[in-house]
Amino acid sequence: MSLSLLQRVFPRLLALSLCVSALAVGAAARQQQAPLTNAEFLALVRQLPQKPAMKDLLLAEIRRRGIGFTLTPGLRAFVATKSGNDVELRRALEEAERRFLNPSEAKPLPPEAESQELLAKARAATLEALDQMPDFVVKQLVSRAYARGTSQNWHTDDHLVVGVSYRPSEGEKYRLLQVNGIKGPDAEEKSDYVQAGGASSTGEFVTVLKELFADTSRTEFKPLDTDTVRGRRTIVYSYDIKKENSRWELKTESQATIAGQRGKVWVDREKARILRIEFESYDVPATFPITSAVVAIEYDWVTIQGQGDYLLPSRSLVLMTTVGRGETVQTRNEIRFHNYQKYGTELKILDDDILDEDVPKEAPPPPPPAVKPPEKKP
Repeated sequence: MSLSLLQRVFPRLLALSLCVSALAVGAAARQQQAPLTNAEFLALVRQLPQKPAMKDLLLAEIRRRGIGFTLTPGLRAFVATKSGNDVELRRALEEAERRFLNPSEAKPLPPEAESQELLAKARAATLEALDQMPDFVVKQLVSRAYARGTSQNWHTDDHLVVGVSYRPSEGEKYRLLQVNGIKGPDAEEKSDYVQAGGASSTGEFVTVLKELFADTSRTEFKPLDTDTVRGRRTIVYSYDIKKENSRWELKTESQATIAGQRGKVWVDREKARILRIEFESYDVPATFPITSAVVAIEYDWVTIQGQGDYLLPSRSLVLMTTVGRGETVQTRNEIRFHNYQKYGTELKILDDDILDEDVPKEAPPPPPPAVKPPEKKP
């Protein structure tokens, strides 16, 4: 099993990623505590492209004051454009809207002791579940895209189907089954699928959560917010794993480095299990080609026939940014984990393994005439 939380391999030296002024505060303390108005919010969001560091202060205001308006499709699109489609800002707004629409259900952070108790339960439950992880196989449907500079103007690169098997004695093993609808090479299982070229990732099933709670990681947690994930009430914790304690490895074709890790985890308040984790790299050497890496993994309950119900990855998003030869390139991998089955089951390519919604769309060209039909691909 790889020792890194998430291993990145770039044979083409492509890379992936994500991606201060003070907030204007009103005159009176009472006004400061009132929910953000639509006009206040828009005025702040407009400044994000020129002042990215304002995002943290904006998030703090949203969590402290809440919002006094609903999120229309137009407003969501505006925020996505100005923030670079920032996931953290989107989720904070969605939770603030839930509190605005249903104030009786709004749950503030519980007392510190209760938050720490839930975190301790989550640690014990997660480590116990990882020790009892069943043997399984699953398909990863991977849609890969790239963008020049930091534009996030995504262009489809390719679409992969990767077979994954897991056994405690061998860890996670990968086999490239299909590339753009063409059958992959019949090769033995490997520790990764770098033969596909471009960006790849490993460790989503066990390694990420195991390292999060490992004693050697010395992870620092802090209760941050509350949220709702698929109808489940959660507490959101920020966390930090410093570089000297981290095992997250970033790799190119010829270089490798260990990165520090900052992120957030969403813990189910009833079941004490992690439903989502997001993290990004920091303390990366200035001369290293990969300048940033960002990962988000969603976990959901799945039934493996003959073995029971388990909390396993359902979707993952990996963004990285690389600088080489004076050019900045972003890459994005969207992964859907499809059809968990008992180990030993043959993985077959099915029609529903490739869905339009899973394939990144090409960036639109300059606006065509409104009546022009979409071009048909050969």
